[in-house]
Amino acid sequence: IPMMIKRGFSRVFAGGMEAAASSGGSIMPPVMGVAAFILAALTGVPYSEVIIAAALPAVAYFLCLFLSVVFQARKQKIKPIGELTEDMHMDRQDILNLVMIFLPILIILVLLLTSKENVGCGILGGLMGAERVFVEGGGCRVESLSWFLRLVQNAAGDAGSAGWWAVIVLCFALFLDPEMRARPARLLHSFAEAGTLIATLYLMFLAVSIIDFCLKFTGMPFFISLDVLQWLQSLNLGADGSALFQFAALVVTMLLAVLLGMGMPAVPAYINVALLMGPVLAGLGISVFSAHMFIFYFAVASAITPPVALAAFAAATITKAEPMATGFAAVRVGIVMFVIPFVFALYPEILLIEAAVIDPGTSVGSELRFLPGYTGEVQWGPLGWLLLRMLLALFLLASALARFDRAPLPIWDVAIRLALAFLVLTKDPIVYGAAIVVAAAWLALHFARNRHAGAMRDA
Repeated sequence: IPMMIKRGFSRVFAGGMEAAASSGGSIMPPVMGVAAFILAALTGVPYSEVIIAAALPAVAYFLCLFLSVVFQARKQKIKPIGELTEDMHMDRQDILNLVMIFLPILIILVLLLTSKENVGCGILGGLMGAERVFVEGGGCRVESLSWFLRLVQNAAGDAGSAGWWAVIVLCFALFLDPEMRARPARLLHSFAEAGTLIATLYLMFLAVSIIDFCLKFTGMPFFISLDVLQWLQSLNLGADGSALFQFAALVVTMLLAVLLGMGMPAVPAYINVALLMGPVLAGLGISVFSAHMFIFYFAVASAITPPVALAAFAAATITKAEPMATGFAAVRVGIVMFVIPFVFALYPEILLIEAAVIDPGTSVGSELRFLPGYTGEVQWGPLGWLLLRMLLALFLLASALARFDRAPLPIWDVAIRLALAFLVLTKDPIVYGAAIVVAAAWLALHFARNRHAGAMRDA
């Protein structure tokens, strides 16, 4: 925050951006928030698949934050730094600090994404003494592993084991810091604090289990789902499977997640809404995993949503800006966190995993069924086209909310860009095709009108 203010960004924008970016840490793999582990437990989807599913939405979120910074910098006429100053050059200790940060994350990522069957089949396995037999079709059968590879195999694909190995490596890596070498007792204090935190988390998991049992025992989620569905049906929005009916149910779920999440961590907010509204969304033809991801996103977004935006208020104490204004600034720059869930509810293929397109009506032990139009495999061509459309929509959305592109945007231009961003992401090829053409022409016209002004500003 101080660096952004020093560069010339307003205090309100700096606080809002920091709140939005820090809240995004809970949705950015591979090390997501505690709520993501609970999501994996409630849906029965391995955490290794959860981080794959969260990858593209998280990239889209932070890309939109980047675009917001670009447009705000143009708006406030903040020029690029140019050459690096003396305090921006990295010294040896800075590099070692980066090693301490990223080495445990890399270990977690490698272990989570490695299957037990593949340990020892690669080049590294051969160099480390693994005895394997290559079979027809390019497969590999491991006969025996060295003691180190057996440790890797035991930890592969298991979130708990990956975390423990990351902690062990971090304990040694911390001694790259001269302050830690001078005061090694700090490591013991860290263990004590970690024990307190882990005990708190286990109590939270216990409370979650009790709440889940009580809700299922009383049948409360069923009755709430029934009441919500009856209320939505009274609005005459069409059949239960219609797009408008689904959209209304998603909006109700969003409001519940945000309202219940105000003033509390993402974990209880996610659990409460997931247990109450998850069955509703699944009953409307949305896969169970996509429904839980939808709720998870809005539980995280509640931290930046006024009037009780905890992350924004915390940032405001640093910037000394008005807390409520900081909260609205956080929503403005982080608005994509409110948009992306609707995108992957409409296009579950963006989550990249099979669980996102499984028909919620599939019962345990029966033949696996997928949502209409999906086969369970990623279709890279249509997915790439969808990502390009989403990129265009993010650009339109970020520039509209900043009210600036190459020049200030009048209110009617903002309205047009917001409408085009919505239409670009619709499912009708005729509608989104026309929207893409209009958006491209509109942006080209804006660029042509302000090309000279932009060149003068950047000079």
